[in-house]
Amino acid sequence: MSTLLVAPGPDLDSAFAALSDPVRRALVTRLAQGDATVGELAEPFDLTPQAISHHVGVLRRCGLVEQRREGTRRPCRLKVDQLSLLGTWIDDQRRVWDDRLDALEQHLTDDGAVR
Repeated sequence: MSTLLVAPGPDLDSAFAALSDPVRRALVTRLAQGDATVGELAEPFDLTPQAISHHVGVLRRCGLVEQRREGTRRPCRLKVDQLSLLGTWIDDQRRVWDDRLDALEQHLTDDGAVR
């Protein structure tokens, strides 16, 4: 059985903390569709562009979003590789727990507790 139940590193910690906010999750969902400026990201929200900038900054600091200059525009881009690290960690944990539950089921079956 695997022993992947280790605490995530600081990058995972900050990314999961950032994604605990529903606005930031919505921004990630929007950026998964393509690059957007803060103004474009703010459109569907009842928030100021400054508030959206704050959320984008949190996502930038944890490595999920990058922002670049294109003349006067500063489009944001989702860093899919960083997001996939979160998915990999979640998948690893799921596999560990599936293995543990399978082993428990087998143990209970061997003992005759499950029929």
